[in-house]
Amino acid sequence: MYKSLFRPLFFRLSPEKAHHFTFSLIKSIHKIPGVAAVNRMLFMPSKASEELELFGLKFPNRIGLAAGFDKDGKLFEELANYGFGFIEVGTVTPVAQAGNPQPRLFRLPADGALINRMGFNNEGVEALVTRLRKRKNHRVIIGGNIGKNKVTPNENALDDYRICLQALHPHVDYFVVNVSSPNTPNLRELQEKEPLKALLSALKEDNASFPKPRPILLKIAPDLTNSQLDDIIEIVEETKIDGLIATNTTISREGLNTDAATIEAIGMGGLSGKPVRARSTEVIKYLSKNSQGRIPIIAVGGISTAADYHEKLAAGASLVQVYTGFIYEGPGMVKKLLA
Repeated sequence: MYKSLFRPLFFRLSPEKAHHFTFSLIKSIHKIPGVAAVNRMLFMPSKASEELELFGLKFPNRIGLAAGFDKDGKLFEELANYGFGFIEVGTVTPVAQAGNPQPRLFRLPADGALINRMGFNNEGVEALVTRLRKRKNHRVIIGGNIGKNKVTPNENALDDYRICLQALHPHVDYFVVNVSSPNTPNLRELQEKEPLKALLSALKEDNASFPKPRPILLKIAPDLTNSQLDDIIEIVEETKIDGLIATNTTISREGLNTDAATIEAIGMGGLSGKPVRARSTEVIKYLSKNSQGRIPIIAVGGISTAADYHEKLAAGASLVQVYTGFIYEGPGMVKKLLA
């Protein structure tokens, strides 16, 4: 029903308007008594065998919602009713920022893809903390994806990540350090070996000062070379962070079905969805093989079918996340992937 009825209606709106409309709709219908229970009945997977313990956390199932969908933690309680085993909020920055000028989100239906250059638009970490304090459902795991403000120079980036970690620590179950978005100027420079090692080591030290340290993961780009991936493996093992999320969006435009003129008119941004699937899987295989499976990996990139899901697990991932596929496939996606 979603793909035949609701998606065509949503796709008549601009992508960002459709996103805000969908949020309002989900929030509104969940205020109706019984709707949450009905959604859980319709969309929650039934396989208890899908439960997984990782990072010291018990995941109800292996499929999560990637960061970027619920940036400000406005809908995580309602989204949990669609079957997700974990939900990642953010990317959040210390201070609220508007992000890049609109339009900044574009659909590529011929490719089952999106291009975005949102630019870490969010209401700031304190607004997110306020919402997370009201969290009721502790069965679904909540991750906090943290970044730096656009105006913060890279040499001061650690300060921003520290602020977010300190503020969110009592309210999330794990952290993701995002240095791989292509939409914040110079951010990806923080993926270079020495800056990244220094950043992660400092955050690991801060994390250890809490009575109950949280797992820390690093989200990486799909555009890294094998040499850079080797550096990532070395850094993870040296800093002893808990794992990787592979991968973020790509700046590549290779192999698209959408015509070149449309792609050129859209301009810069990160590409997500089906075109990223193969490269994401390739990166996961490389990381898993060359770390001898020692580094836990959460896979994200191009997952829309059960075959895609199992491909990521076979490549070496322990968990997966969806985003673009959820927009194209709708609320029954998690149950379908786990069927």
